[in-house]
Amino acid sequence: MCLLRLSALGDVTHVLPLVNTLRAAWPEAALAWVIGKGEHRLLDGLPGVEFLVYDKKTGLGGMRALRRELRGRRFDALLQMQVAARANLLSAFIPATRRIGYDRSRSKDLHGLFINERIPDRPGIHVLDAIGSFCEPLGLRQDDVRWNLPVPDDARAWARAQWPGDDAPVLMISPCSSHARRNWFPDRYAAVADHAAAQGWRIVLCGGRSRLERDTTDTILAAMRAPALDLVGKDTLKQLPALLERADLVMTPDSGPMHIANAMGTKVLGLHAASNPARSGPYSDRRYCVDRYDNAARRYLRKPAAELRWGTKIEFDGVMELVTVEDAVAAFERYRADAGGAGVTPAT
Repeated sequence: MCLLRLSALGDVTHVLPLVNTLRAAWPEAALAWVIGKGEHRLLDGLPGVEFLVYDKKTGLGGMRALRRELRGRRFDALLQMQVAARANLLSAFIPATRRIGYDRSRSKDLHGLFINERIPDRPGIHVLDAIGSFCEPLGLRQDDVRWNLPVPDDARAWARAQWPGDDAPVLMISPCSSHARRNWFPDRYAAVADHAAAQGWRIVLCGGRSRLERDTTDTILAAMRAPALDLVGKDTLKQLPALLERADLVMTPDSGPMHIANAMGTKVLGLHAASNPARSGPYSDRRYCVDRYDNAARRYLRKPAAELRWGTKIEFDGVMELVTVEDAVAAFERYRADAGGAGVTPAT
């Protein structure tokens, strides 16, 4: 079998339970995965999977190179789990007998021309469950959701070395998504971080090496009264899951780190207005998410969220202003209450 899902970090994380379902049912089956370059760095070392890396920058030339790499092979089934035009075209270079794609409601960019079977049309489900349903045309059901992200021991050792293993609970802030209009505001992150620090929490910031992430982090740090550990740009994609695993709670917009943290068993304070947490929030537990998606639908699209097509993004300028500091503090306090009052309020 061949899986095709190039990106993004959160979405390839959603594919892992499907991989585990396939391997549990057919441990001897050869399983290949056509994946993006960055996403491969996150998942490299996943047992029982042959990765075929496609760099989006290589365009049509890279597609032809993949076809040459696959010369002489033919898959019994291709699971075409991405509907973007590039992924659809790339799938045409993969020889397979059964070509399983999305149902019509989720199809776009001529997706239907590149497949000969579809998954069940099951509206109103999380992205992970939609991806998991790709095993159903093969006669399987994804009943057991397990991620088993491959995290090397040296990555966990690096994460352990970043702060002491004391009793202080950790609020980790991953402030940026790859979609700028999903991002929250530095002064609001700072206000929530100061609130957590006042309860005895350690504040840690993490993120990538982009200019946006560096500038956002610097602005957060400048606005905070409490100290914070700045790890932005200092970890690798292999170290990131280990870092998120050490946190008690991760605060982030709809982003790759949200889903990686969830896969590692860490609770997430998700910040949602531009996207629907029921569809793309942390899969295992959304109790600590801020959900202003319906407010955004009413303000920007003039209708309640229940009347929108499932999966509609509301990525308008200013949409994240609907998520207030009070919303995030309330979500933080929900977590604290459920965790038995984690942290100790310093004496005044």
